[in-house]
Amino acid sequence: MLSSLLSSIGALPPGLAAEAQRHLDGLTKPPGSLGRLEEIARRLAVLRGGAPSVRRPVIFTFAADHGVVAEGVSAYPQVVTAQMVENFLRGGAAVNVLARQAGARVIVADFGVANPIARASELVACPIAPGTANMARGPAMTRAQAVSAIETGARLALAAIEAGADLLGTGEMGIGNTTAASAITAAITGAPPERVTGRGTGVDDAALARKVDIVARALSVNAPDPRDGLDVLAKVGGFEIAGLVGVILGGASRRVPVALDGFIAGAAALVAVTLAPAARDVLFASHRSVEPGHAAVLAYLGHEPYLDLDMRLGEGTGAALFIHLARAAALVWSEMATFKSAGVSERS
Repeated sequence: MLSSLLSSIGALPPGLAAEAQRHLDGLTKPPGSLGRLEEIARRLAVLRGGAPSVRRPVIFTFAADHGVVAEGVSAYPQVVTAQMVENFLRGGAAVNVLARQAGARVIVADFGVANPIARASELVACPIAPGTANMARGPAMTRAQAVSAIETGARLALAAIEAGADLLGTGEMGIGNTTAASAITAAITGAPPERVTGRGTGVDDAALARKVDIVARALSVNAPDPRDGLDVLAKVGGFEIAGLVGVILGGASRRVPVALDGFIAGAAALVAVTLAPAARDVLFASHRSVEPGHAAVLAYLGHEPYLDLDMRLGEGTGAALFIHLARAAALVWSEMATFKSAGVSERS
């Protein structure tokens, strides 16, 4: 499945952006006066090939555990991953609150949670394994597991698109996953571990220094190939990150916009564009995380975030907030009068 998915992702037809901008310039406003809202509208219109619409957004919150937590890289115990999944399913997490307000459906999936999940009636259960191996001592997963997780995420995204989803949001939960995201970011962008490794769940200075050392050790032990996204993912990634790679590739294959959340979703995007460079075109960076590695991610992707709220929660919270901007941009396109229809004189 992965090879056919990648082969279906190509560059957007030329000329669409200019055509979309002409429509926006014909609306009753000075050209460019709605700033980056026009940028969102233009990009959405290019992907859709016409008037954009954000009526049925879906946020994917994927969960998995990480063997590297054995190295003391997190302020929270591993069991919190399973406990937070149960919170998602009850609708009590931040992403649930923000998604309800944005009119978005949240799909919660277990890609490899180590501990039992008590409430599982609405959970998508697709575990690859009960957490990755410890990447500080060897590969986090096999290449076959990485492919399986990507394909599972892509299938979930494509099923949502077939059911009418017109915007995909990316979110995650996994104790230890900022360590994996830091290693992926360092491997693909070439940035040093100390520049892309942050406090994650709020570790103290001693734990941060240890975390930087663990990221450096994982890169040394595994020597991931930055030209091969699958190799990077398998050696220093996570199952939930791999699932989000699949969501991005699935969205790109159908030209459906994908709202990136923060640092961990950004790491998934790094892998995705390594596998399919044209996938960049469907990505919308929802916000700027305070995790230091996110700056390197955004620079590599060439995307400027639309919000900067000092957030670092993950879950898909930034993506949920972006839905409001995307919907507003789509409505500006469709509901604003043109100079001609309103009988308003254009600039001379």
